Amino acid sequence: MARQSLTNDETSRLAEARVDALARHMRAHLAELTEEVHAVLAERVTELQGDRRLLELLYGSTESNLETITDAMRYDIPAEEIVTPSAAEEYARRLARRGTSSTALIRAYRLGQEYVLDRAFSWIAAEEPDPTVAYAAAQLFTRITFQYIDSVSEHVVHVYEAERERYLANRDTVRAAMIRSLLAGEQVKVPVAESALGYALGQRHLGVVIWGADLRTSTQELQHCETLLAEVAAAAGSRGQPLLGRNDGSGSWGWVPLGHGAEPLDFARIEKIVAASGTGLRVAIGTPSPGTAGFRQTHLDALRARSVALAAGDRARPVTPFTDPGVRAAALLAADLEATRRLVADTLGALGADTKAAARLRGTLLAFVAEKGSYVATAERIHLHKNTVKYRVDRAVEERGKPLGEDWLDLELALIACAWLGTAVLPTPTV
Repeated sequence: MARQSLTNDETSRLAEARVDALARHMRAHLAELTEEVHAVLAERVTELQGDRRLLELLYGSTESNLETITDAMRYDIPAEEIVTPSAAEEYARRLARRGTSSTALIRAYRLGQEYVLDRAFSWIAAEEPDPTVAYAAAQLFTRITFQYIDSVSEHVVHVYEAERERYLANRDTVRAAMIRSLLAGEQVKVPVAESALGYALGQRHLGVVIWGADLRTSTQELQHCETLLAEVAAAAGSRGQPLLGRNDGSGSWGWVPLGHGAEPLDFARIEKIVAASGTGLRVAIGTPSPGTAGFRQTHLDALRARSVALAAGDRARPVTPFTDPGVRAAALLAADLEATRRLVADTLGALGADTKAAARLRGTLLAFVAEKGSYVATAERIHLHKNTVKYRVDRAVEERGKPLGEDWLDLELALIACAWLGTAVLPTPTV
């Protein structure tokens, strides 16, 4: 039954008394309420499912939060003076170390508040006969819980972020140290290494180096590298999580897990993905290799492929695979550019000019040399008519200034150098 002619002060006093009674009721039924809230959170916060230890910590966090907020209501403790329960802080730290998004942390607080408010409103409606007082009590309870959730959730997010930053820094340090050990060829215990890396070593690996035109190492660039590595892994048919290792200026080093199969890589598809990324990044790829030794070898191959792309500068292709026979040879030629320039000049003559016409003739001649002088095989290889191939080969020989047959090996190496190293070995045009 509604009370007659209550003043605002009387309504406020009665509402406060009702909230105090509610707080006592909640404290008396703390175990039951904790079980109910915990069940709701375990069901609706999907990121927590399947982790028994995390659910146990969630229970402790829920219980301590409910206990703290009821004490705050009973003893009229201001929100700014409330100390966040240690169990709630530990729960936030565990989420951070687990890699669970902080949104899961905040969502648990929102869902918990929603459930408690529903229970509280039902209890107030059942216990308070005066609708005005009931409404005022509901408003007061809502305000207190919102102030509590706002204060505590802000604090636990700070705890989460600090722990996440510390954890990632420590993890990256341990991971970088283990990668250095593996690349140095040191003897490591495989289970320990795999635990540090979060990556299986007893499989085939594909070494990848990703870098920008100016070798930037900004956070945004690293994020682009991580995204591109994942896309390259998918194009390579990988079903595992690639490993990204940061370094100090030569790009981002990555390893793509290839399992135990031997499927050929679709480099054309990978090149399309890299070119379409719009990031300006370039990729060098090593030779798929197995085991801990393969982890090191494929990375070294990727670095050699990268040396070819760096020598080519702006003319480098989006993807430089070490498995291309031309890249293998170009990597050796790039090690002594001065000697390679002399080889190009002595072997090609005018055919070594930095022009589109000369480049077209060099490309046809390189295919012709690779096909052991067969016009038919060359035509099939580069999708031209046999007569067109013959015309271009004759023009290339004319530009070169000497016939074929005397120095095929030098000729092939010089053509490979021009194809992959570009202006690094071509003569500077005279004005």
